[in-house]
Amino acid sequence: MNGEVFNANPTIYTKSKRSLRRSPFETGQSLWVDDIEQQDWSDTSNVEPIDQDEIFDLIRSIADPEHPNSLEELRVVSPEQIDIGNNVITVEFTPTVPHCGMSTLIGLSIRVRLMRCLPPRFKVDIRVKPGSHQSELAVNKQLNDKERVAAALENQALVETLEKCLATAGSQE
Repeated sequence: MNGEVFNANPTIYTKSKRSLRRSPFETGQSLWVDDIEQQDWSDTSNVEPIDQDEIFDLIRSIADPEHPNSLEELRVVSPEQIDIGNNVITVEFTPTVPHCGMSTLIGLSIRVRLMRCLPPRFKVDIRVKPGSHQSELAVNKQLNDKERVAAALENQALVETLEKCLATAGSQE
């Protein structure tokens, strides 16, 4: 964004193994609602639950805004930092340094990725891991305020940077 690198030499970790789950597309099932016999969507008893691994698979390959690595490789996100309960998903992330100026952009990338991929029944809460950032409360407030998120997504320069981070999301590398 402004050219300043907050962590010039981050620690890079190896990626964990991908989940063995297969999407309906990979198993040959239809992804179209029209192809499924009339289904009562108001009946929540047949709603498939979601777990930490599925959420992690959605966000693990998001690119870091200042390094050519994924959030997983930098250990910014991990399955253990994801909590799921009654349609509320809480994702905690750990910036690589306590003064990371990219924390809000990383959190916004996670939020946008989940907003695009999850059904609207889920409330997503994005937080910086307690004690991992010097402006933890301010970052958390920005990331979970609907008006601030909406205003950020109206900023064309910010959206372009966000799209670069999300371009690798979901990649199988």
